[in-house]
Amino acid sequence: MDGVPNDYPKHYCGLFGVFGHPNAADLTYYGLYALQHRGQESAGITVSDGVDLRTHKGMGLVGQVFDKTTLRALPGHIAVGHVRYSTTGSSNLKNAQPLVVDCACGQIAIAHNGNLTNAARLRAELEMQGSIFQTTSDSEIILHLLARPSPQSRLQTLESVMSRLQGAYSLIIMGEEELIGIRDPFGFRPLVLGRLKSPDDSVAVASDGYAYVLASETCALDLIHAEYVRDIAAGEILLINRQGLHSVNPWAGSQQPRAFCIFEFVYFARPDSDLFERNVAQVRINLGRALAREHPVEADLVIPVPDSGNWAALGFHQESGIPFGNAFVRNHYIGRTFLQPSQLIRDFGVRVKLNLIREMVSGKRVVVVDDSIVRGTTARARVTTLREAGAKEVHMRVSCPPHRWPCAYGIDFPTRKELMAANSSLEEIREYIGADSLGYLSLEGMIRATGLPASEFCTACYTGRYPSPLESELDKFVMEQQRSRYRRSVADLVPPATQPPLL
Repeated sequence: MDGVPNDYPKHYCGLFGVFGHPNAADLTYYGLYALQHRGQESAGITVSDGVDLRTHKGMGLVGQVFDKTTLRALPGHIAVGHVRYSTTGSSNLKNAQPLVVDCACGQIAIAHNGNLTNAARLRAELEMQGSIFQTTSDSEIILHLLARPSPQSRLQTLESVMSRLQGAYSLIIMGEEELIGIRDPFGFRPLVLGRLKSPDDSVAVASDGYAYVLASETCALDLIHAEYVRDIAAGEILLINRQGLHSVNPWAGSQQPRAFCIFEFVYFARPDSDLFERNVAQVRINLGRALAREHPVEADLVIPVPDSGNWAALGFHQESGIPFGNAFVRNHYIGRTFLQPSQLIRDFGVRVKLNLIREMVSGKRVVVVDDSIVRGTTARARVTTLREAGAKEVHMRVSCPPHRWPCAYGIDFPTRKELMAANSSLEEIREYIGADSLGYLSLEGMIRATGLPASEFCTACYTGRYPSPLESELDKFVMEQQRSRYRRSVADLVPPATQPPLL
């Protein structure tokens, strides 16, 4: 939200796609509603009736961008939708997705969740070859690569494009008569396949009469009563058309490591979603139990920071036996922007989101459970609020290790300079936030709580070990900066009187 100091990492993007249902736009609208937590900056839907692609997108939440009139203007049996939080490129309408082109290869729409770590180099190469970019999003690079004429089949072209990309990308790509799901070979970001019976066999997948759904999380399948089929595998290209489902995986059988973002379990995914066929809420309960074992404390009450700390706090309560209470009350009705009366109301940006039930904490030793401490400012405000309410002791517990490194793969973590744990000892962090004690869950404890091997996960934000190479500084505005550098280079090379106008 604009104007609110936020100590939490930003969400990235949510994807949803449908093939073979006469109400594809409506289903996508509901699917995006379920994925709204993954991005609140913009929303968009593109549909195909087999001939033409139509798009509607705008800035804001799904319910602000779409209504009955806009959805009626999107007829078709194939659709792709996107909710965005910007991780590369500014937050504006031109960067809203799906991105759509009409080229020699036909009409193509793309929705992307992730971050390309070689985006700056690829864009520079394409611009040197004459490509003209309309956005500052790394997602448009993929469109330019797809749009190049090629004698190869569609699947071969997609394999060639994937071989050029580095970093994180879960993609839904739509043509006039097909829907394609892709995950990068590391499998950084989730993507699942579901299905539901189509009321119109003429548009469903011909062999079985089903409509098929692609989504970032299983909670979106639940909302539209779609059956979960499976996860899209890391490195897989899944093509869906009237002839059926066709899958290829160029990395199948290779020694390519896996690197699923473990912070999906800790924070990003909705608790009612399943990842790796494990319920997210249950994993978070496991995180809280492990946290209580690693950092026990004598206290009178365990309270979560809602909503992200709810399930870990429940696990801490179950393991420790300390009573559980919802002392923080969340305001669910904050818009994306509001007046920030910085001098009128102290800590307004923090307090507007959570208020405290003073009677629950007065005179008590309190354990506060949250999922992360990034800059430390919000944690400090929470502790101050508890002290002012009369809490006798305040103990902070965090259900993951300290974040010491920025994310390169689609989470808008700040730079190392802004990450508190990268520059301060745990004792310094405890002193800064004003807690009586501070405990972070260990890396080993976090991984064990998932029930999966460490080899499945990316833990770069905790360890600094990035599984995919980084080619440039981690900066969401790298495309805007690259354009500025290009302008300066042209100005240096061309005399002022002969310089071409630059838009």
